[in-house]
Amino acid sequence: MTKDPPKSRKIVSALTIAGSDSGGGAGIQIDLQTFRALGVHGTSVLTALTAQNTKGVKSILEVPPEFVEEQMDAVLEDFEIGWAKTGMLYSKGVIEAVHTKAREHGLRLVIDPVMMASTGAPLLNESAEASLRAMISFAELVTPNVPEAEKLSNLKIRSVQEMKKSAERIGKLGAKAVLVKGGHLEGSQVVDVLYTKKGFEVFKNPRVRSGPVHGTGCSLSAAITAELAKGNELCESVARAIEFVRVSIANRINVGKGLPTLDPLGSLIREAERGNAVEEVWKAAELLVSDPKFSALLPEVGTNVVMALPNSTDPSEVVGLSGRIVKVSGSPHLTGFPKLGGSKHVARMVLTAMRFDPTIRAGMNIRFSNGILKVCRKLGLEIGEFDRAKEPKGTKTMVWGIESIVRRMNRVPRVVVDRGAHGKEAMIRLLGTTPTEVAGLALRIASMLEG
Repeated sequence: MTKDPPKSRKIVSALTIAGSDSGGGAGIQIDLQTFRALGVHGTSVLTALTAQNTKGVKSILEVPPEFVEEQMDAVLEDFEIGWAKTGMLYSKGVIEAVHTKAREHGLRLVIDPVMMASTGAPLLNESAEASLRAMISFAELVTPNVPEAEKLSNLKIRSVQEMKKSAERIGKLGAKAVLVKGGHLEGSQVVDVLYTKKGFEVFKNPRVRSGPVHGTGCSLSAAITAELAKGNELCESVARAIEFVRVSIANRINVGKGLPTLDPLGSLIREAERGNAVEEVWKAAELLVSDPKFSALLPEVGTNVVMALPNSTDPSEVVGLSGRIVKVSGSPHLTGFPKLGGSKHVARMVLTAMRFDPTIRAGMNIRFSNGILKVCRKLGLEIGEFDRAKEPKGTKTMVWGIESIVRRMNRVPRVVVDRGAHGKEAMIRLLGTTPTEVAGLALRIASMLEG
């Protein structure tokens, strides 16, 4: 008796109408990656072919408007698609073809008014601007960056207030909503402004210090489209998409000789890495509190144990305990849970060590005593020490301390000794590849200390 084949899984579909980037970092290629990363099936209509790479656009071949229409008909007669995004449309003929077919099929459009590549090459004919403005009147959302918003609104933008004025003026073209992206403005935060008939919503996020990154605008509009296709409200879709792209920029990849490219799938990989780090820190914490002997190593401030995500550079990318392991009635007691940014002090130590030795991703702090140091030497552990009295003003102790040790030893030791200073508790810190490794080392030290 033959078994019935398993039922196919059905997921939401969305459409990208854009140009091809032969370098794979923007356009159709990055849109489809973004759709898939967000759990949406991506369909596509090509509007132009580009000969480009991470350094620039060499040439453009326009797809005939008639063939653009044929692609749209083919896709929309088969797939259930409510939402589509546009990217590079390039010419008046292509824009008018897309506009006509979108109306005919009842598509809801997110329009990314692509005028220029991140490398500086023009991606829209000047003769096509009037047609683009006309199509914006049909948009559910239009997503210009600052230079595009300046051109569409004829306003100079140097502030959030001017972003709002520009968005309001672009809204008068007929779009139901306008998102002016503030990445081109300077500041420690990136501010994006969403304008609807209900008013303004402002999104503020820490800037990822990366310089220009290829494909960000394409990916953002694709991410918003994917979230809308899944049934989310506009404001929520924009917020989710902004965070998605922020993480994708943080996980940017260098694949060519020019601009780095954001990695839409990097957010999925990063989430898996975060989950692994949380699990590792939790295992280590449970291991430590399960052994009463560990109480002998607890400093007055308590112990934290951390694990940095691969290639991380900031404490916000290091998983640590939200509380610490402290002594309660003579036994170790856990007061927090693993989370990103759970530690700054121990995290900075690990991040600095990682710069010199990428295999080191974990660390923890324990009590200082000459007896503990003696056990470390007996175990054959390499020990490095720094003197807080020599620390320059305006530096972070853990960053400076590890750097000074590496300068002297030309390598990162497993044990870092800090004899403290006025108001600063003396401490020993352990470094290793995983939290369970450093926890196991701490328990060995505790066992030998007691013996």
